[in-house]
Amino acid sequence: MPDFILILVAATVFCLAVVLLNALTGLAIGLKVAPADLSENGLLQYGLALVVAHLTWRFAARRVVA
Repeated sequence: MPDFILILVAATVFCLAVVLLNALTGLAIGLKVAPADLSENGLLQYGLALVVAHLTWRFAARRVVA
């Protein structure tokens, strides 16, 4: 799998993770189970989405080499 396909997969996973985490955050805020400081599109959501994208990149790159 070429590198540009790995980049596309990681970028897609990042975008989907941001959307999913924002939806979960909005649900948690709506149900009043989230702290007051938590907000949609916050550092927590982007940080977790970056971690998920990085893990996807590592997993896919490892499969290419092996």
